[in-house]
Amino acid sequence: MILGGTTEARELASRLADDTRYDTAISLAGRTADPRPQPVKTRIGGFGGAEGLAAFLSAEQVALVVDATHPFAAQISHNAAAAARAAQVRLLALRRPEWQAEVGDNWTGVGSVAEAVTALGDVPRRVFLAIGRQEAFQFEAAPQHRYVIRSVDPVTPPLKLPDTTAILATGPFAEADEIELLRAHRIDVIVAKNSGGAATYGKIAAARKLGIAVIMVERRKPADVPSVGDCDAALERIDQWLSPA
Repeated sequence: MILGGTTEARELASRLADDTRYDTAISLAGRTADPRPQPVKTRIGGFGGAEGLAAFLSAEQVALVVDATHPFAAQISHNAAAAARAAQVRLLALRRPEWQAEVGDNWTGVGSVAEAVTALGDVPRRVFLAIGRQEAFQFEAAPQHRYVIRSVDPVTPPLKLPDTTAILATGPFAEADEIELLRAHRIDVIVAKNSGGAATYGKIAAARKLGIAVIMVERRKPADVPSVGDCDAALERIDQWLSPA
């Protein structure tokens, strides 16, 4: 069972789809209105917390769970760890490596979206919000700024802010396109989550090239479970753990 929602989850599902040794399924949280079709059996929706997930794993006789959820889906990962322990099922976390600051980057690291709001300061700025829609409401506490907000689905309910521009788009986003977007909106600062991966790195590279500041929400310490950084390593671990030998 793959707990998905990321590019890596889909890639892993694709590479396992035709492997007759395994009966693979993927579970999506259902937070995206129109999720892309998956190459394996797909379940959409929550489980009812850790207890519900544990019951599902036992009922379906799942041998291995791969937590390939978004790096900031902390509650889901916590539930997966607790459920795997309760159901006595192996758990593997597939976590893409974090982005690392390079020469020319102007990052301010913060521990949460709430801290990012504070880090924007009191002086009005033109802000590109690239944190998804779930936590965008927190920026209502800083209405002095102008916001360009990019998300897959619309932010609901609409934000109570005087000056916002909504962009609905799904990655990957090329660096050249990000440079054009940032220039067109005269962005002063980007607020982003350190999700890692190539699909959304374009804005980080564009910020470096344009000299734009980035407020980077860093990841929380992950659950203490075995983890790998890419699909090749995940497949190798799956073969080790589930080998008929």
